[in-house]
Amino acid sequence: MADASQWYKQIPRFTRYWLTATVALSLLCRFEIVPSRWSYLSRYNVWNQMQLWRCVTSLFVYPLTPSTGFHFLINCYFITQYGARMEKDQFGRSPADYLYLQIIVAALAVVGGLLFNVPFLMDIIVVAITYIWCQLNKDVIVNFWFGTRFKAIYLPWILAAMELVFQHNFSSLIGIFIGHFYYFFKFQYPQDLGGPTILDTPNLIKQYVPDISGGYSGFGAPPATRAQGQRPAAGNAVFGNSWGRGNTLGH
Repeated sequence: MADASQWYKQIPRFTRYWLTATVALSLLCRFEIVPSRWSYLSRYNVWNQMQLWRCVTSLFVYPLTPSTGFHFLINCYFITQYGARMEKDQFGRSPADYLYLQIIVAALAVVGGLLFNVPFLMDIIVVAITYIWCQLNKDVIVNFWFGTRFKAIYLPWILAAMELVFQHNFSSLIGIFIGHFYYFFKFQYPQDLGGPTILDTPNLIKQYVPDISGGYSGFGAPPATRAQGQRPAAGNAVFGNSWGRGNTLGH
């Protein structure tokens, strides 16, 4: 219990909030403490019945059943790996920017869920966050199942292909689109194409979540490419392999 408590406390703040809300609400709905019929995203109920809370609950609730429990744990693993790494490394000195990233991804996930009639949005958000991390760490070598290794940039597409083949679900493709939307307008458009900065964090959020002094130099730019042939990090307890770690920004 002490080890679990220490691990939980080491998760960066907003990733920890996200994980806690997801696990807590999913369990409450699983045991019908909170009626699950009131939690999923429904186009009809949102627009015709004005049940706007579904736009929030669908972000955190995942339908827990014997057949979906393992997939839920995989999603939680991705949250604690890629969400936590990005918040700690790329956004370590500017937590408001990471919070704003989460807000943008969540809002776009709701829009995508309404357009394509996706009742639960966890898969979309997890893939979107993973995609952004992979774009910021394109050349990091990650290990996948059965000892396969490839660059991180390919990971979201492999996950989407597996989900499409085994679950006949295209939610990951929506997540990839959302992740690319954020990455393009946050990084590529202003830095590579010379366009205006569109996704700057509002001052109101900065006031409530101020930057940490002594921030990384060059914040807001993708990390430099790692040397080819870099050895991947040690294995993990969930998959038996590591997904790779990102660079500290500016190094």
